[in-house]
Amino acid sequence: MKNLHEFLRKNMELAINDYAMIQPGDRLLVGISGGSDSFALLKLLLSPKIYVSNDIELLAVYLDMGFHADDRSHIARLESFFKAHSIRYIIEETTIGLFAHSEKNRLNPCFLCSRMRRKRLFELASENGCSKIALGHHKDDVIETFLINILFGRETSTMVPNQEFFNGKFHIIRPLFYIEETLIKKYAIENELPVFDNLCPTGKTSKRQYVKDLLKQLEKDYRGVKKNIYRAMKNVKPDYLPSPGSVNPR
Repeated sequence: MKNLHEFLRKNMELAINDYAMIQPGDRLLVGISGGSDSFALLKLLLSPKIYVSNDIELLAVYLDMGFHADDRSHIARLESFFKAHSIRYIIEETTIGLFAHSEKNRLNPCFLCSRMRRKRLFELASENGCSKIALGHHKDDVIETFLINILFGRETSTMVPNQEFFNGKFHIIRPLFYIEETLIKKYAIENELPVFDNLCPTGKTSKRQYVKDLLKQLEKDYRGVKKNIYRAMKNVKPDYLPSPGSVNPR
């Protein structure tokens, strides 16, 4: 692709406008995970925008889950990146990940970790006057979540691009909603973004990883499967689905 930055920026702005994610004067907390998606989101939001207001303030927040106890080099890399781009930031070391994977919570560590992390992001957003939390979830995340919820959650749902919480006090927005993961990873490499590994002990055995691998195999066998699933979410035919009261929920 000749100009990847422009392609990603335009698609990000298209999603922002389609779902009214950002208005002039907004203060955004940008959640940084350490992966290519959140770094790409931050860099794209920092760049001059054509179809979206540049009158916004950004606060980058990285919550360390506690898995890097023996190596703190990623913290120094984060600080260097934030300072080089003149970004306001908060780096907070927590034990959220360790607690979620402790003996007290063996059944569903991913659920508790995600819940505690989100709770802390809401608290920091409130403390710093941010009404919107921007996360780096992309098109592949949306597709994977759709399948995870069907296969394991027994419901038809997925991530939404602009999600309201606490009667509108906060919104979680996902500006990369239209963008594929492969392009984001390519962008991160081209721009030498300081991506570091996720050391979560269940990261490679989680349901999300299982679905990611399943989709990879399906896409290998039948090219276009992911696009079809994505389009199917917008092509719902209620007349051909059982109503909630007509089936046995067990």
